[in-house]
Amino acid sequence: MRLSTLIASLFAVQILAFPFEACKGDKGRKPDGSRSGSRGNKPGGVGGGGGGAGGGGGRRNASHPTNGSTPMNGQHRNVLYVTNWSIYGAGYNPDNIPIDKITHVLYAFADILPNGTVVSSDPWADTGKSFGKDKVSEPGNNAYGLVKQLYMKKMANRQLKVIMSIGGYNWSPKFAPVIVNERLRANFVASSVKMVADFGLDGLDVDYEYPNTTETSANTVKLLSELRTGLDQYSVKYANGYHFTLGFAAPAGPQNYAKLDFKGMDKSLDFWSLMAFDFAGSWENTTGHQSNVFTSKKTPLSTRASIDKAVKDYTKAGIPARKINLGMPLYGRAFSNTKGMGQSYRGLPNGTLAQPGIFVYKDLPRPGSRVVWDNVVKATYSYDNRTQQLVSYDDLKSALYKQEYIKKKKLGGAMFWEASGDKMGDESIVRNMADWMGKLDRSKNLISYPVSKYDNIRNNMKGRNATSNTAKPTGPK
Repeated sequence: MRLSTLIASLFAVQILAFPFEACKGDKGRKPDGSRSGSRGNKPGGVGGGGGGAGGGGGRRNASHPTNGSTPMNGQHRNVLYVTNWSIYGAGYNPDNIPIDKITHVLYAFADILPNGTVVSSDPWADTGKSFGKDKVSEPGNNAYGLVKQLYMKKMANRQLKVIMSIGGYNWSPKFAPVIVNERLRANFVASSVKMVADFGLDGLDVDYEYPNTTETSANTVKLLSELRTGLDQYSVKYANGYHFTLGFAAPAGPQNYAKLDFKGMDKSLDFWSLMAFDFAGSWENTTGHQSNVFTSKKTPLSTRASIDKAVKDYTKAGIPARKINLGMPLYGRAFSNTKGMGQSYRGLPNGTLAQPGIFVYKDLPRPGSRVVWDNVVKATYSYDNRTQQLVSYDDLKSALYKQEYIKKKKLGGAMFWEASGDKMGDESIVRNMADWMGKLDRSKNLISYPVSKYDNIRNNMKGRNATSNTAKPTGPK
């Protein structure tokens, strides 16, 4: 069956309800050798990254995606991951999303069935939960949950794009058996595009950790190309040529990006979100910086990877700097019983929500610890002499330097994992980053979804019970 025919058939019939797999627990901290940045189904609601050295208008030409997702004229993206499990343990309220300070929400994560179909990982969180004054007894088939909340945020701020992120570290093994098969890839593409249409989204983000073999890399190129085609076909028919965003969660560890077909993938992508965190963690025998810009010659074990090397390797491979979002953690990696950075340690402290070795940024620095700035590697950590506890994390000082690095290297902007870990007010890294970068991407989102299976999204929330502190929508559809 041709891809265009399969997509058309999905919009002609009602999709079946799919089984739900909750995102709970430490779903994505991944020990994988040199640990190059993961972004998996992360620690149950508290926001850690993954375990690894950084692995942690009109219709556009599909092979040259250039739109508001690829900033020009000094504009930057400020991209924020929002997870559907953060409403549980972390108690995250979507009204805390700083919609005036971000350009894109990457909504994590959608799951993948063995037949290639992309589905909601938690239907209750996505479309079932009531917020505020929601009345789930309203007539019709309506979306509630975070999907409704994010759609309303888009209506209130027409520059906010909401992107569905598919996969994550825990579910990444599901990619390989799907993308090798043409029929299963077609299911993946058609169901992903249908999710965009149903949920009222502005695009897709592929979080596949990692296509680090020649075969998986080649199949990833096929998947991205077919996703680009599927989004474009939907747009021509239902969205007046709107350019849907297609992004990729990119590893920052050399062992995880060595096999990537950069040029082949880039033909289909609007941006690469560089997972520049988790350079250190429980999988190593020594403490280390988890998101340093440069390496240390004095204590090499403290910097097993670096942001600067990854950025240089990506741009040398042909990726335009403006298409790279520099990823930053809103959490810290913690170690117990250690004498300092680059030293041995014994055990991990119980962190936020009792998660071993992970404290979110809003819980840092720990009481009694002193904050240390390493001016060589450009990174922050805290250390408590009494408890011998060390935490590597980003604070305002390290984030400010990364903002300067973004501008110096002419990168496309910043990305953060994930929203529930940030502080509020003047200490918010996400808000400050927006102010420091200055001019943000102002490209418009889409709010017209004429074939959504949800009545309230299809009808632009007319007659809705407003549950967010949002203004009336303005601007064109």
